[in-house]
Formats: sequence, C-alpha cells, structure tokens
Amino acid sequence: MTAVAAGAETDEPRIAAWDRRLDWWLTGLAVVFLAAYAWSVLDRTLSPAGYAAIEVGLTVTWALFGVDYLVRLVLARRRWRFIGTHLLDLALLLLPMFRPLRALRLITVLGVLNRHMRNDVRGRIALYVAGTVTLVGFVAAVAVYDAERDVPDASITTFGEALWWTITTISTVGYGDRYPVTFEGRLIAASLMVAGIALLGVVTASIAAWFVETLRASEAAEAAQVEGDLDRVQASLDTVLTQLQTISDRLDALERDRSR
Repeated sequence: MTAVAAGAETDEPRIAAWDRRLDWWLTGLAVVFLAAYAWSVLDRTLSPAGYAAIEVGLTVTWALFGVDYLVRLVLARRRWRFIGTHLLDLALLLLPMFRPLRALRLITVLGVLNRHMRNDVRGRIALYVAGTVTLVGFVAAVAVYDAERDVPDASITTFGEALWWTITTISTVGYGDRYPVTFEGRLIAASLMVAGIALLGVVTASIAAWFVETLRASEAAEAAQVEGDLDRVQASLDTVLTQLQTISDRLDALERDRSR
C-alpha cells in the first residue's frame, strides 16, 4: 500500500476496523498462495491433475483478495478517493486475469504481507528491511523464472539463474549476464528495480537516522554531564559561601565582644 493510500485511510475507521479483523487471515492466505504458486512453478514433476488442483486453489485465493478489495471499497466513505489511491491494487487484481501476466499476482501478495508487516514491525527497521528483501527477492525469482523458463532464447532458464538475476538487480549492480526477454519478465524486472532503489533508500535513511540519534544521544549525555558538574560546582560554592558567612559571623561576634 502506498503512503498516499495509508494516509487516505486514517479517516476511514470502518476500513481500519476491517483490516484489524482480517490482517492475520489475509497474511496467512498470502503465505499459502505464495507457497502454492512457488510449488507449481518449481516442481516440474507435478502431474497435470496436481497442477490443475493448485491452479484452482490459486484462483479461489485470488478471488478472496478481490473480495477483500471490494469490501474495503464498500466500507470507504469516499469511494472515488479510495479508488484513486488504490489504482495499483486494482490494476494488480485485474491484470493477472490475463494468462501472460499471471505472475503479477505475486505483487499483490507482497502488498497484503506488507500491510501486516508494516503495522507489526513498526520501528524495527532492520528486521523489516531484511524480511522485505528476502521476500521480494524470492517472489521476483519465482515470477521471472515462471515467465522466462520456456521462452526461446531466454537467458533465465533455471531457478538458480533467476535467483542470481534477482540479486544483481535488487542490489542495482546489474551485470547483464541474465536478463528477461518477455513482456511479463520485464514488468517484473521494472518492479524489482524500483523496489531495489526504494530498499537502498530505506537502508541509507535508517543508517543516517541512526547516526543522528547516536550523535544527539551523545550530545545529550555530554550536556547532562556538564549540567551535573555545574550543579556540583554550585553546591561546592554554596558550601564555601556558607562557611565564609559562618566565619564572618563569628568574627563579628568576637569584634563585638572586644569592643565591650
């Protein structure tokens, strides 16, 4: 879900309540969908009947994602605004209905998983980034392998090559020894490139924030130490002044005694 979409839902309490009720269920459904899809792609020994059964399960699961979108649309107070801020979600639900673009279903699964991870992980950026990189990398590898493996002149024909291509792409290295040749594969590549840049930005921002917080904490500690030292000096001065005042009072008393 985009930042705009997240901001648009802050004034949609019914959608927020729906998300709270179904987040865990949808997350589990997304994990099952991802596992079944990966099984159908990676297991080349599947019988036609087994493959058909998995496809039926994937289609039913996909329909449930569509129901989730429609329910959230019905619950929205401003439906046109909801549609406008969820155009990508709508496109990713409709485009995979075309057989050549079915691997794009995995991007919606990432969105469902991210919706829960973002709320659950909260400030633990390192865990979130590591989990996101692993998940995005695996999904991209499976998707591009599914799109490219049976295409003539393809350079990505094994899952190992797909993983290597994913690593070089998401890290923005891009050796060019492996590259997609299909339209679907290139769409996946474009999405992965954007994800790689975004993740690098998150990592860079997190490191910068850590340095700033560390510097501020150090400065705060030094300021507290200086303030403590000043308080101790002030207390010592007060003690000395009190003693001097006591001595002065005694001297005055002695002087008065002598004058008598």
